[in-house]
Amino acid sequence: MIVEQIWTGNDYRNFNYLIACPETGEAIAVDPLDFGKCLRRAKDKGWEITQILNTHEHRDHTGGNAPMIEATGAKLLAHQHAGQRIAGIDRGLAAGDVVRVGKTVELLAMDTPGHTLSHVCLLSKTDTPALISGDTLFNAGAGNCQGGGDPEELFNTFVLQLAALSDDTLVYPGHDYITNNLGFTVDREPDNERATKLLQQLEAFHDPDQPLVTTVALEREINTFFRLTNKTVIEKLREFSDVSAAPTPKEVFLKLRQLRNSW
Repeated sequence: MIVEQIWTGNDYRNFNYLIACPETGEAIAVDPLDFGKCLRRAKDKGWEITQILNTHEHRDHTGGNAPMIEATGAKLLAHQHAGQRIAGIDRGLAAGDVVRVGKTVELLAMDTPGHTLSHVCLLSKTDTPALISGDTLFNAGAGNCQGGGDPEELFNTFVLQLAALSDDTLVYPGHDYITNNLGFTVDREPDNERATKLLQQLEAFHDPDQPLVTTVALEREINTFFRLTNKTVIEKLREFSDVSAAPTPKEVFLKLRQLRNSW
């Protein structure tokens, strides 16, 4: 399996993806907003785009569907309940469905509500797993819930699904927000040496055309939304919000997500 991460360079800081079978050259385009860049990259690689996957219904992820389909005839895949919000879906995905690309690529569909209620992530069935996480999990952050989502659902997705992924899982998000997200982590947990050092490195040099690909293991160290029992995170949160004497992970997550909305 080949994962091609495509930096759009737009104001939304989107990443688009091509996932290709090295044997057949068939590829699936994920959230191909910048359809021109995706088509040119596929042509350069000698790949044929046969499928499109939208992780969710927001326009900055679906806006390239029509011209991409017109250019390739690709089939459109999305969440099984996204039909009223995404036009022309050929295959609706439920949790556990497998998306096959060519002869060698198998991607497991995960039903991951929170950012929206009809959001899917893709998890590769490879020796080193790769998670195409859309706007659910960002590098060092979590998606907001202000465009049709629900923070309690996002908490459940993080705790019940993302936290269960293996440490070596590679994380490929829908946007490049890593420096801002690390800033939030360091603000919430100033004694987090790993996050502080990484932020300093990226502030010195960060090129989204050659982005850092994090792992779930690294996310557990630098992503505040995985660090819900950390004493510093909880104490710093008290500066901004009423927090129980012994807060549950859910309470911490929801207050962090609320704080991040205006940070």
